[in-house]
Amino acid sequence: MVASTVAAAWVNRWDAQQERYVADREERFAVLCDIVESSLATVAAPVVLDLGCGPGSLAARLLARLPQARIIGLDYDPLLLSLARTHYGDTIEWVDTDLNGTEWPKHVPNTIHAAVSTTALHWMPGSRLAELYRGLATRMAPGGVLVNGDHLKNGDERIDALAETVRARRATRVGVDTNEEWWPWWDAILADPNFEHQAEVRARRVAERQKDDGHNGNELTVNDHTRLLRTAGFRSAAPVWQVGDDTVLVAVK
Repeated sequence: MVASTVAAAWVNRWDAQQERYVADREERFAVLCDIVESSLATVAAPVVLDLGCGPGSLAARLLARLPQARIIGLDYDPLLLSLARTHYGDTIEWVDTDLNGTEWPKHVPNTIHAAVSTTALHWMPGSRLAELYRGLATRMAPGGVLVNGDHLKNGDERIDALAETVRARRATRVGVDTNEEWWPWWDAILADPNFEHQAEVRARRVAERQKDDGHNGNELTVNDHTRLLRTAGFRSAAPVWQVGDDTVLVAVK
């Protein structure tokens, strides 16, 4: 069992690393929580999924806003889930499952009231993301929301380039452009003997995914996402917040 102090240090380092790429990460989290809290104001015991929950940063913030909710974090990275379980505890349900696969619905109640994700769904191939959206729509209660915060393209090369410039200059202005990068964080934690077992399991899963050409991510635009969501069964979908290409997209069932 990893010590809680070790997990806390790694989660804090993760949060700082992520801010290099999402300078307004805390504001994005707050916006996602605002939307979910407002949408579920009349639901006594809501069920909320965090898709690709990583080490639990968003799930924990949601629980602070909605202490009456059942929060379920789903991820396929055993190392990040280990951090989440140790740092945030069992007040949130942490589920080891692959959103790209067919097993995740077994871990989800038949009725859910919201699903959230942040900087995760862009890793999924478009066809499998469409399947995920359909699976969520079938379980989503009327009036429920799916809220996705991510770097989403517009589809116009010039606009997309300008949006990336806005994001980069925002990071410079708030002083996070020199924060630790993605790969050095991973190199460091994978070398930490506290996570030897999780690192081995993760390496096997990464190797399996590399054999599968269907796990190469996507370049879906905002319009692509809204089309997939409406086709899946959500009655409306549109962005509600944006800084550069950093977007919060909401779909309502």
